[in-house]
Amino acid sequence: MHSVNMEAVETVKKTRSGKWMLGCLLVAVLLRVASESTASLSYLFLAAYALFGRAQVIQAFVLSWLLTMLNPGLAPDSSGLSAGRYLVIFAGAVSVGFRSRIAVEFSIRKLSFFTLLLGIFLLAHSVLFSAAVDFSILKAMAWVVVVLTLLSAWQGLSMQGRKILFDQLQTLLVVLMLVSLPLLVIPTIGYLRNGTGFQGVLNHPQAFGPTIALVGTLVGGRLLGEKKPRWRDIALLGLCFVLVVLSGARTAGLAMVAGLVGAAALSPIFAGVSRSRMVPGLRSQRFQILLVLSFVGVIAAGPVLVDRITNYLFKQSDASTLFDAAEASRGFLVQKMIVNIEDNPLVGIGFGIASELADMEIERDSILGLPLSAVVEKGVMPIAVLEELGIFGAAAVLAWLFVVLRRGARAGVQKFAVLITLLMVNFGESMFFSVGGMGMLLLVLLSASVVEESL
Repeated sequence: MHSVNMEAVETVKKTRSGKWMLGCLLVAVLLRVASESTASLSYLFLAAYALFGRAQVIQAFVLSWLLTMLNPGLAPDSSGLSAGRYLVIFAGAVSVGFRSRIAVEFSIRKLSFFTLLLGIFLLAHSVLFSAAVDFSILKAMAWVVVVLTLLSAWQGLSMQGRKILFDQLQTLLVVLMLVSLPLLVIPTIGYLRNGTGFQGVLNHPQAFGPTIALVGTLVGGRLLGEKKPRWRDIALLGLCFVLVVLSGARTAGLAMVAGLVGAAALSPIFAGVSRSRMVPGLRSQRFQILLVLSFVGVIAAGPVLVDRITNYLFKQSDASTLFDAAEASRGFLVQKMIVNIEDNPLVGIGFGIASELADMEIERDSILGLPLSAVVEKGVMPIAVLEELGIFGAAAVLAWLFVVLRRGARAGVQKFAVLITLLMVNFGESMFFSVGGMGMLLLVLLSASVVEESL
């Protein structure tokens, strides 16, 4: 009887939490798309919403990412968006800090402690070596505050509360994918950025592709982790592959495959458990049927499929290998970074700084002149980290990421796959430290993947 009552209570909580998030989403989106004057108010609304609890903080961060990344064909631009994003982060940090307890699980305190140490290093490095000190300090503070806030928010929820919120997040991302489908036949919006890559409801194919890759990894990871995968998930995974290809985001497609294959192969090693326990889905009849059908489909599609995949991987360039394609796409960015690494191998050029400082336009607050954002285009995050932080800084980031992957493996194959994918997408576009853009979604998923050990 007691268990039945508890299930009823959790069902009520799930329903209420879902209604809160749905209501918040609708109000925030309406404010964001209504006009330029109300666009900034949407972030003020989210900042106020974040003050109501830990779950609301995470929801507000996710919605802040969505409002920032909305397709400009659907939502107007506004001069107050950059400041609005920081307001949401500040409100979330205050909300979580007010509710934090001293007695929390040691392993999470350990990860938070490592994050804090990394943040202190980034701040000290910015002061000592950055070519634009104030901007590097802002970027470092924003990143470490977001990570610590998210870790504390997820850990402060009950186990059931985390599951409910994580399910809501997955549902939201799937809904965004499905809502994007009608834009396939409206090229003035769906292909607005460059006319060739599908961007859906987001502002760039290079944002839509990684987002759908993460959706595919969430769904595929669920298939691997369940003894009897659902046909619905199999269909969704297939749709994700199609949309990632249509986006033209090659790194996203490769990251999704690497995340699923890598998790299936490596998660038992990282978690220290048997493969049959870690990845039961591989032995399911439905999964084996899927593999057979996929193999038959590949043979049947033949030349058409090969032509489409070739066009996707090489984007009609003269490249004949993936390395050549990457060189044609991002080679000029990498070359600039390598020059800076050769000139500053130990300390780098500064956290978040562009390879050529003269090309870096920093948006500043009109009142106090504080730096708010800057467009910095870099590919291949490991090289970008080495360029910005030097050898010792890159080693510190690598050590932190190893701890993160270790914890993610213990949380299950799905979350380990998500971690691999979100790191791999940064090999085409360095977005991991950009909390004002795609980095926010990556950090929400990362924090969700390391706060709970299910094994």
